[in-house]
Amino acid sequence: MTKLSVNINKVATLRNARGGNNPDVVRVALDCEKFGAQGITVHPRPDERHIRHQDVFDLRPRLSTEFNIEGNPSDDFCSLVLKAKPDQVTLVPDAPDQLTSNHGWNTIKHEAFLRDVVGRFKAAGIRVSIFIDAQPVLADYAKKVGADRVELYTEPYAANYAANREEAIAPFVQTAIHCREIGLGLNAGHDLSLQNLAYFHQQIPWVDEVSIGHALICDALYLGLRETISEYLACLK
Repeated sequence: MTKLSVNINKVATLRNARGGNNPDVVRVALDCEKFGAQGITVHPRPDERHIRHQDVFDLRPRLSTEFNIEGNPSDDFCSLVLKAKPDQVTLVPDAPDQLTSNHGWNTIKHEAFLRDVVGRFKAAGIRVSIFIDAQPVLADYAKKVGADRVELYTEPYAANYAANREEAIAPFVQTAIHCREIGLGLNAGHDLSLQNLAYFHQQIPWVDEVSIGHALICDALYLGLRETISEYLACLK
């Protein structure tokens, strides 16, 4: 079964735009769980422009589903994750001022660095996923440094889905098959939506988890959060 992890960064962005605590990030996360989501994802960036470090500590004891923290493994990020001890940490190579994720790790070039970081998190009992582009060799090196899973960066698939979905999905299927063959868990995320998620899942039904934030929160403005989560879950059946 493929789990749906809801990224609630955009909820925090809305809250921070006005100050105060409306919308309440913790309440939205708990509602996501109540409506069927099997996980919650946050991506705290150094400037705390959406999720704040305090949000992580507020969420941790309240969540009953899987908690995934993603981000660039700076010293501050690593310290936060090791204190919070989520179920999963996803390593993303974001620059501090980056608007959103736009590429995965070069696991070959950064092999030594990633091995050290992965080892620290696994020693603390935290499952580790590495964000990569859809290339089998990058999965090989993620496995080599000790990662439990990779998360496929799916923006190229989403961008090319309307023009030629068979061509768009091809490198992801190839990499996903390779991950299964080498015993590496598989997540996926970035620009997955109600328009393209069902086809992605049909072609790669063994994906462990999809992490979806921007599109899901945008859809919730029109459909409501309960109905939106229901429709995303339907894409994964």
